[in-house]
Order: sequence, then C-alpha cells, then structure tokens
Amino acid sequence: MGFFDRLLNSGSSDSDRTREATGPKQAKPKPEAYYLDSDSSSTLGNRDYMREAKTIRRTFPGTLDNPGGKELVTEVDALDLKVDKRSDGLGDRKAEKPMESLIKDGIPKPVKKTFAETMTKTELDQKLKGSALKASGVNTPSAPDSAPVARKEELKPQEEPVPTRGGAAPSSKPGSIDPFRAMVRDLNN
Repeated sequence: MGFFDRLLNSGSSDSDRTREATGPKQAKPKPEAYYLDSDSSSTLGNRDYMREAKTIRRTFPGTLDNPGGKELVTEVDALDLKVDKRSDGLGDRKAEKPMESLIKDGIPKPVKKTFAETMTKTELDQKLKGSALKASGVNTPSAPDSAPVARKEELKPQEEPVPTRGGAAPSSKPGSIDPFRAMVRDLNN
C-alpha cells in the first residue's frame, strides 16, 4: 500500500487488521556481555605481526663537513625502538673533544671585583677622553665643535622673513580666518 492509500483509508478495516497482526513489539533478548582480550580481537589487526620486530635501514648522503655515506639501522616493534647502528655525524651523538688542560678543572676563575677602587690620574684621563665629558660642569658652555647638533644650529643660515600679501590688515569681522592664517605663517617661519 502506498502512503496516500494509508492516509485516505485510515478508517478502513485493512489498516485495523494489519495493526492487530503485528501487535506490540516484543523485546529482543540482549546478548550477554563478555570481555574480549586484544589477542582474540580481530578489529585490532594481526597482533602477532605488530609484535614482530622489524629492522629499518636508512642511508644518508655525506656533507662537506662530514663526507661519506651515513647509515642508521633501527629495530622497531610495537612496544620498543632500538638503534643497532648509527654512523658518526648522524643525530644526537657528538664527537667528544679532549680537554685542553686537565688542571683547569680544579682551578676556580678569579672573581671580578665589583667594589670601587681608587684610580690614578692617568686612568681617569683615559676614561674621560670623550669631548662631552671634558666640560667641568653640567651647565657650562662647550666648544663649538663638541656638540654636533648645537653646531649645526649655529651654522644654519638665517631664513629671511617672507613678505606678507599686499599689506592687507587682518580682518576683524566675526568668522574671519585671518588669525589662523597668521598662526600658520608663524609656524612656517
């Protein structure tokens, strides 16, 4: 029967018979729960194959610093990784350099003095060689060649005042922008 037949014939005896025949649904018995260990489970794949140790051999080309073919052989299984062979110049292992002197291990380095010491006049003159430090006080004038910024200001040519327009007097009308023009002229000069 189609959808429309069932919709239009909802009061017919055929639909009543089909309802009586099916009756209430009977509950299916639930299967008993049990534990399945990983070896007998087929969803994890072939566990024996995964447990089997595989040997992986990788080769690398040499470099200018470390010429020659390099090789790394590892043995891998599902739970462990073991390096069987590693060529020099591959990875973590570093070539140990022998100590230059065995005596250095027992001798401590001299402590750097951090406290103030008296200085001789020559040492003080050596430290005060900069032209900015030769001035005796903070507010004393320095030589014209000592401060480059001040010297540049001295040597800067004086700008001639720019003549204003035909001598028009600023307007005193309300809303006039003449005071603003005067401020801009002052800023530009």
